[in-house]
Amino acid sequence: MTRGTGRQSGRTAENGNLDSDTPGLQDKQQVRFTTILTSLRQSGRVSVDTLSEQLDVSVVTIRRDLDALEQKGLLQRTHGGAVSIEPLFYEPFRRDRSFMAQVERAAEEKRRIGRAAAALVTPGETIALTPGTTTTEVIRGLPMNYNITVVTNTVNVAMELSKRKDVYVFVTGGHLHGEWFSLVGSAALRSLENMLINTMFIGADGMDANWGASCFNADEAELNSTMMRLARRRVAVVDSEKLGVVANWRICNANELNILVTDTNALDSAIEPFQRLGIDVMRV
Repeated sequence: MTRGTGRQSGRTAENGNLDSDTPGLQDKQQVRFTTILTSLRQSGRVSVDTLSEQLDVSVVTIRRDLDALEQKGLLQRTHGGAVSIEPLFYEPFRRDRSFMAQVERAAEEKRRIGRAAAALVTPGETIALTPGTTTTEVIRGLPMNYNITVVTNTVNVAMELSKRKDVYVFVTGGHLHGEWFSLVGSAALRSLENMLINTMFIGADGMDANWGASCFNADEAELNSTMMRLARRRVAVVDSEKLGVVANWRICNANELNILVTDTNALDSAIEPFQRLGIDVMRV
């Protein structure tokens, strides 16, 4: 097959979108956009040559697609490809050692956990997330064009999803608390009344088979517990260093969880207590 999308007729407007008189080409471009952004969310980096081969179009077409996506603020162009945009929202915290330590600890494991958890989402779902580094990786891995509703009490999640026009974001009320930009308090709790959540992704400071999922802050534990009770499916996303750890405020009992997603460093002895409770454990 001749690679020809880049040579087909149809003008490209300055914003990177094809003219409205070529709807068929627009559809093909949107398919490419989805593939490019999905690959970017999975690996953090894409190359022109690889995408050209994968999508069977010319490198000129791929370069034009990447330029258009950069103009939309969805990626950053590099020589020969593109990379994910690091959120400017975090810029004031770049020199905060405690904040950066949270971001960098087990970063690759958290990325894998987040992508695996995001793959559990189905089109049209309403999902919710607790604050934290691992749950942030979940939202970075959400599939494209699934028309997902995201319920969050976390400002950084709302900011990161602001460019995703295919995601509806519901942010709770409340007052700002903690290093991970969470909203807590009575206003946040009231905003969740009468809400149905299909899947809840639970990050935690500790995950113990006897004590359950827990965190170090009472306000966050209360709000997270409320969201958890509204959810039909509960998915814990914690790296292996959190297994067996007990924090002082419980979010939920372990037997209330449906799935536990952790990394491949988790020992059999660490996950066995959760499996005995009937929890589906994924090591990624």
